[in-house]
Amino acid sequence: MKNGTLLAAIDLGSNSFRLEICRLNNGLFQRYEYLKEAVRQGSGLDQDRNLSPSSMEKGWECLARFAEKLSGFDRSQVRAVATQTLREARNAKLFLDKANQILGFPIEVVSGREEARLIYQGVAHLLPPSDERRLVVDIGGRSTEFIIGINKHAMQLESYRIGSVASSMKYFASGEFTAAAFQKAEVAAKAILDEALPVFGKGTWDVAYGSSGTVSAVSEALAQAGWPADKITKDGIAWLKGQLIRIGHVDKLKLDGLKEERKSVIGGGLSVLSALLDLFSIDQLMVTPGALRHGVLYDLLDREDESKDTRALTVSGLRKGFQADTAQAHRVSKIACEFLKKLQTHEEGHSEWIRLQKKLSWAAQLHEIGNVISHTDSHKHGAYILENTDTPGFAKHELHRLSLLVLGHKGKLRKLDIDFEDEHLIYQLLSLRLAVILCHARRDPEHSSVQLQKSKHIARCFELHIEPLWAQRFPQSNHLLHQEAIAWQKTSWKLRIILS
Repeated sequence: MKNGTLLAAIDLGSNSFRLEICRLNNGLFQRYEYLKEAVRQGSGLDQDRNLSPSSMEKGWECLARFAEKLSGFDRSQVRAVATQTLREARNAKLFLDKANQILGFPIEVVSGREEARLIYQGVAHLLPPSDERRLVVDIGGRSTEFIIGINKHAMQLESYRIGSVASSMKYFASGEFTAAAFQKAEVAAKAILDEALPVFGKGTWDVAYGSSGTVSAVSEALAQAGWPADKITKDGIAWLKGQLIRIGHVDKLKLDGLKEERKSVIGGGLSVLSALLDLFSIDQLMVTPGALRHGVLYDLLDREDESKDTRALTVSGLRKGFQADTAQAHRVSKIACEFLKKLQTHEEGHSEWIRLQKKLSWAAQLHEIGNVISHTDSHKHGAYILENTDTPGFAKHELHRLSLLVLGHKGKLRKLDIDFEDEHLIYQLLSLRLAVILCHARRDPEHSSVQLQKSKHIARCFELHIEPLWAQRFPQSNHLLHQEAIAWQKTSWKLRIILS
């Protein structure tokens, strides 16, 4: 990626939505513009875990303002991620469908561990190189992430469902700050975070760092009161807690350094932070400027290089871990991508087709991972593995799409629960199925005499042109291709075999 390129990261957090636009300069990012809005979407979840209409509307309005700033950006320059609130919300799809349209870029709902990985990347890139074992914690609105890593390598990742918004709604709902409320909130936080002790407890790390959200808010308030600006201690937390109890109510809360948007969630956030330092015996939590959005930016940069793209590394790891035939995986991948190129249209940008080819290649490399369970219904086993395995780098919707392709690489099409209106998915699915057929003998096939194209005269119709001599030389492949044409007849798409 060229120097001077603008890249943008959007973080749809439970408390705030953030947009950071940076200019690339020799592998480093220089801030170009930063916007933050306290959407408080996490407070909009009702008892049934549905987002309220007002919270969705507020989110859409914020994204519309972000979209204006991103006018002219290419898809490869922007990545938007959503975290715990949209992981939890039962009606998340309702919000996201409209949000994607408004923003103009796809919003990825990332898993808790993927959020933790991105947080660590953001922190690690803004810290000097070191061999120290780093514990990084990030207290968000509805989740808290823990990571242990060395330099830029994260070794342990976890996310727990406790945060400033959730805790404030439960224990400080009336807005009152009392010693009893803090005690209840801290006991509850410890009950959840206690699970993390065996992996992230004292002795597993050398230095503890805090990132973004609550940590930044508490740090700024303490620094304004004369406490060290680069660290948070138990004494500092005890002092701040005492100030809140003395003031008594959020409506009377006036503390230098504490922003208006943080007042309603400071009680819960401080309780989680206090519990965390006490439970994990953290004498001082170093404050770092690195955050999720910075990790998103660096991850976006890494995606330009296949050797650094976390998703590509994950695919390779899964293929090896589930003992898939590497030669067959690459063979199917190569031919599937060749078929997909034949379907490329000029109306869409080249970068979009590169993205489609990359996703198709990954699906091809993973299409046989279900064999490790059983060759019978292996496509179903493979899809299940992808839907239920920790996969760094992938958003939930990306992983679901890969699982659909793996599920559909063979078998009956009419039983697939897929959107047949999604042309790109259909192009990928057809390309993969044809490649699997041609590679059925597990050797490089002679396929130059088999050409795929979209029909120029019939809508939703593909044409497979086969030379008669090729059909005679490879009767089994020819038979399987004709069976494939029959399979597509039972869908809203058609595949015609033309001997020519």
